[in-house]
Amino acid sequence: MSTAAGVGSGAPYNEFWTDRGNTVMRVNGEPRTSLFTTPDGQAPARKPGARPAPAPEPAAFVKLLGPGPSKGASYDNPESRSSERCIVGFGRNAGPPMFSNGWYNNNYQIVQTPDHVMIATEMIHDARIIRLNSEHRTDDARPYFGDSIGWWEGDTLVVETTHIPYEQQYMGSWKDLKVTERFRRVADDRLYYGFTIEDPTLWEEPWGGEYEFDALKDRVHEYACHEGNYSLPGILRGAREQERQDRLASIGADEEG
Repeated sequence: MSTAAGVGSGAPYNEFWTDRGNTVMRVNGEPRTSLFTTPDGQAPARKPGARPAPAPEPAAFVKLLGPGPSKGASYDNPESRSSERCIVGFGRNAGPPMFSNGWYNNNYQIVQTPDHVMIATEMIHDARIIRLNSEHRTDDARPYFGDSIGWWEGDTLVVETTHIPYEQQYMGSWKDLKVTERFRRVADDRLYYGFTIEDPTLWEEPWGGEYEFDALKDRVHEYACHEGNYSLPGILRGAREQERQDRLASIGADEEG
């Protein structure tokens, strides 16, 4: 029996769609074992006394991504649900920084115009809109995926993102987090991606990583996940039925008492 290959009685029905990859990541032709470019391939230690932001509470996390049924999600109302709403994808596919979710739908489509670059993420159809030759917003509004501006340095697109929301924090950093990404075509079928993490409240100096994208030999197909999924009314209907049964049980207990 092989669940990894999606065959055998132990494989889940949707194992067919998983795409974990079967090659070693390479950058400039060199095999890599880590995305990070730090000396040991690990995230650096935080500054002494640094206080990373706590992980989002379930209620805050549901607002953006949702904790999922296995992590104590509430069934009270639609806004407390997670994957059934399909608001943004799980993992850090859209970033920044942009990482594979380790499961499937890790493809991207990049569209350029004179004033903007749009990065469409296959997972939950997220879209990052990058304003070219612009300035960061001056208020403290924090949209999904932060506030991204970009500019060209020769053949490299540089993207700087701030105003990242608390729910999309990275390693405990969000309020003072700045992520700088660099995209550069290095071959007809290869795109270099590098990122730098900066937060002077948590780390002594900037750090980051890099990898390369392969060209997709197909097109990105629609990920048709939407808030009208049939599972959502079913879940809520079940919750209402559970409430009804609880009320009947309570009434019965009162009458017996």
